[in-house]
Amino acid sequence: QVQLVESGGGLVQPGGSLRLSCTASGSFFRINAMGWYRQAPGKQREWVASATRGGSTNYADSVKGRFTISRDNAKNAVYLQIKSLKPEDTAVYDCYAEVSVTTSPLDERPYWGQGTQVTVSS
Repeated sequence: QVQLVESGGGLVQPGGSLRLSCTASGSFFRINAMGWYRQAPGKQREWVASATRGGSTNYADSVKGRFTISRDNAKNAVYLQIKSLKPEDTAVYDCYAEVSVTTSPLDERPYWGQGTQVTVSS
């Protein structure tokens, strides 16, 4: 079993900042890619950013320059630093991890956190 627990969401004024955290725990061989999606009210889920185990990062065009993803492999954690928040950033943010449950290369599975609400409003 693998669990992802997120934290750091909340109510923030426009222009503010937040740091979301997501930590994986449980029984597994290795965490591979980790990242974040978000889903705004009435909209489809949107991929936000991802980071490989080696530290390579990718971002959706809509968040480049304001969002920074980072990882701490020793803690099995991924973070999302968000600055200059806008009302359109309001969404539930979900972290995910591609997990090698065993040493078999065929045994990689995606896991998801429970989501953390970010609300940007004055």
